[in-house]
Amino acid sequence: MANKHKFHWVAHLCLLSASVTFVAPFLWMVSTSLKSEARIFPKAGGPPQWIPTADRLDTQGRRIVKVLEGPFAGKQGVELSAHEGERHEILVEGKTIALWPEEFEVEQRLGFQWKNYVAALQKMDFINNLRNTLFICVFCVVGTVISSGLVAYSFARIPWKGRNVVFLCVLATMMIPYQVTLIPLFAVYRSLGWVGTFKPLIIPSFFGVPFYIFLLRQFFMGIPEDMSAAARIDGCSEFGIFLRIIAPLAKPAFATTGLFTFLFEWGDFLNPLIYLQDDRQYTLAIALQQFQSHHESAWGPLMAMSTLITLPIIVLFFLTQRTFIQGITMTGLKG
Repeated sequence: MANKHKFHWVAHLCLLSASVTFVAPFLWMVSTSLKSEARIFPKAGGPPQWIPTADRLDTQGRRIVKVLEGPFAGKQGVELSAHEGERHEILVEGKTIALWPEEFEVEQRLGFQWKNYVAALQKMDFINNLRNTLFICVFCVVGTVISSGLVAYSFARIPWKGRNVVFLCVLATMMIPYQVTLIPLFAVYRSLGWVGTFKPLIIPSFFGVPFYIFLLRQFFMGIPEDMSAAARIDGCSEFGIFLRIIAPLAKPAFATTGLFTFLFEWGDFLNPLIYLQDDRQYTLAIALQQFQSHHESAWGPLMAMSTLITLPIIVLFFLTQRTFIQGITMTGLKG
């Protein structure tokens, strides 16, 4: 019993350590988004600063500093003037001295630089990019759930000749690298006149996705066949059985499919980069890359925009966590 209790704590400690490792980059991104540019990168040999701070100011708005070298080492003063490439004038105990930046340090207090978020929103068309992203995500979720659900129901509940062979062919398409089909697909969409529109990003989802077809098929096969048989005896059609019996019972699986699809489309970078040509059509992923290329030294606003793009996904996952886990654990109980 003691060994089991010890193993329990060791397992949780390992999981906690792994969780901290995975969440650390996100916390650093949030922390960086709230720092001033001068505090983002640590000084040479110094530790990274996790907690955002701001310069301490006196009642007249002057920075409060601490002298590091010279006869006034350890004394507190205020900065009177600062010119790039020149010494700073520091007032210490009623005397004005000139010091280089490395000879003093500005005292800090807890402070968040919310102006990074304001600057990020001003430097990119966030609302328009968000609208484009949500438009693509919502339609892809609807198309994937409907098409993959109907195809999976056919594979799981309707007996027809060659069903297993066709299902294997569907699974085999998952083994083809996307890079192999990228150029042929682009040629097809260009001949259809879809390049430069949202159609190449949305319409394919209405023709089923192999992974979600497999996921939903495994879930449907775990539902007792007697329920469908009873509905057929009562004269219900296959579509009616799917709509009235299978779909309500498969809500966790549909929610998992929708969540996976939304997460993929939200962060998709390659497809919008290939098919969208107008700045007004750009999604958040493309806009973030454009922001980075145009403002590569603005690390605070860049991390602020990255945080704004990441937070909705985290909130969505926590809101649907229970349904998501239920859909995953109940999938594949029968094969």
